[in-house]
Amino acid sequence: MKNILIIGCGLLGSSLIRSIHKKKIIKKILIYEKSKKNILKIKKLNLPGRIVKSLKEGVINADLIIFCTPMSEYKNIILKINDFIPANCLITDIGSAKINSSKIVKKFLKKKISWVSAHPIAGSEVSGPEHGKSDMFNDSWCILIKEKNTKKNHLNILNRFWKKIGSKTVIMTPEKHDKIFSMTSHLPHLVAYNLVKSAQDFEKKQSFDLIRYSAGGLRDFSRIAASNEIMWRDIFFDNKINISKAINLFIKNLRSFRRDINSNNNKSILKKLTQTKKVRSKIIKLKQDTNKPNFGRD
Repeated sequence: MKNILIIGCGLLGSSLIRSIHKKKIIKKILIYEKSKKNILKIKKLNLPGRIVKSLKEGVINADLIIFCTPMSEYKNIILKINDFIPANCLITDIGSAKINSSKIVKKFLKKKISWVSAHPIAGSEVSGPEHGKSDMFNDSWCILIKEKNTKKNHLNILNRFWKKIGSKTVIMTPEKHDKIFSMTSHLPHLVAYNLVKSAQDFEKKQSFDLIRYSAGGLRDFSRIAASNEIMWRDIFFDNKINISKAINLFIKNLRSFRRDINSNNNKSILKKLTQTKKVRSKIIKLKQDTNKPNFGRD
């Protein structure tokens, strides 16, 4: 591959650009960004790559196209680029929900065009090209999506690409992906948003200066709740069925905790607390997080 087009230059898009350039993966990087504010930032940051003025200009010269936009923009982008996509071009994305985006692609992308979806498990609560990092994807998982019509050679191309970026890769179906991440990513973000909203409501109702005295728990949840609202709205809507099931399970367990607390059920609550504590050890053992105190902040 000689030319890559990155559509959307926010946190992850700009991180990809930095990584591709640093590791010399592809010769020519083309960037399409519709936000004038972000275009100014890209120029000020002197990011590697050439900014194209239109999607057509970028698409006609691309061997690989990566959608790095909110998933709600996929349909409009596909409709704008359909007539200009080269025959041998491969299209992919970095979206966090797959079943719905797969339906959009199947419905609106021209049949002879190749699409293989991907989901790099990386990011931050901050957004914008100024926050991108060339090592954003190092040693993190990237999920490659295999569907019935996915060609093995296209899957192999993406697999090699993400490994060169620095990611570990694994192949999943859209259904398995959305079930797993409804629990490991989507529900935790929803809980964080709800917890911070509950703190705001409590502060307003009680007239306490609550936020001033935020303990570690609220601080950590507030970091997650500071994530990009458009991206997370799209994720919640696109994976609504699996997220709703995860919410139901969460409510069931929350009610169980409440029963134990109200009844002073020492045995039951200690069993829950002991069992859940083991998960942290497993996450560290699998090198999914640091074992430093205070999440390595100090």
